[in-house]
Amino acid sequence: MAMTRASVKDEATLSAIDGLIDSMGGDPSSFAGRMIAELIQTSLKLIPDQHDIGQLKLLNRALKEMRYAYRVFNHYQGTRKIAIFGSARTPEDHPNYLAARRFSAAIARRGWMSITGAGDGIMKAGHEGHRREASFGLSIRLPFETTANEVIEGDPKLINFRYFFTRKLMFLSHADAIAIFPGGFGTQDETFEALTLVQTGKSNIVPIVLVEAQGSEYWNYWDTYLRKNLLANGMINAEDTAIYYIAPSVEEAAEHVLRFYRVYHSSRYVGEQLVLRLLRPLNDAQLELLNEQYGILLRSGRIVQCGPLDSEDDHLELPRLALHHTRRDYGLLRSLIDCINGFEADGA
Repeated sequence: MAMTRASVKDEATLSAIDGLIDSMGGDPSSFAGRMIAELIQTSLKLIPDQHDIGQLKLLNRALKEMRYAYRVFNHYQGTRKIAIFGSARTPEDHPNYLAARRFSAAIARRGWMSITGAGDGIMKAGHEGHRREASFGLSIRLPFETTANEVIEGDPKLINFRYFFTRKLMFLSHADAIAIFPGGFGTQDETFEALTLVQTGKSNIVPIVLVEAQGSEYWNYWDTYLRKNLLANGMINAEDTAIYYIAPSVEEAAEHVLRFYRVYHSSRYVGEQLVLRLLRPLNDAQLELLNEQYGILLRSGRIVQCGPLDSEDDHLELPRLALHHTRRDYGLLRSLIDCINGFEADGA
């Protein structure tokens, strides 16, 4: 007589999963407990799905990489971090290398940490500016890049990745700003992924600053390509160019990043409402100006100033702006944040 195969939704299976969570010190009835239960259920579903060994290895390794990386980053919650991208081939005496080191040092002096790829070139320059104690290294296993640079090598904040997609997730999910120096295919891949995620609302809006040494034309040529081929042919909107900033100098690049958090603090969606947390409240005239200039961002209603919404549980002390956002035109939303950061406390 054939045995009946169990289901991940069977009462006995669910009870066993809850028992495992409880035995590890978790609360099966909490939101976190329910999420862990779903992870276990998803893993069990791989058995009847009959995935091949290669697929199982990828799923297993990717989850392991993400779990470990989140654990490392979670020790440094509350500290602003900047992701620094650029070529691993940039020599240490190159003007772009020296510019990256100066930029990183300028941001470090304001209490920020850096996240770089852990290799040589621009990545090492980013670590040198921040020094070891304020640096994360996200290393990727490549045949021609097998070791981390000496600044971050051996540090607990050095994380090794097998897959580019898990590595890029950690870069972009933990970065409060992104600085990009000239580089090759990998740098361009990271640049366009960051721009795409902000443009489509799939990541938080953060300052994306494009930096190079004085006299270099790398980013001007890049910008010309975008405007002549993408913007001119309707493949991006004019507002999308507000997502990135080409800095005329290292000092102005650092100032651009810091200015983004002058009044604006962070944002999140709560149901249909986009909530912008601020470091100080706006006055009535400033709020009215936002409604006049950025009404196109609203699906309905107005931009209103308020306290934390019912389901919010963090940064409860900060004032908020709430708006029923259309969930599009993120370049224009970036301009709204710039406008907020331009407001003076005296109402100017």
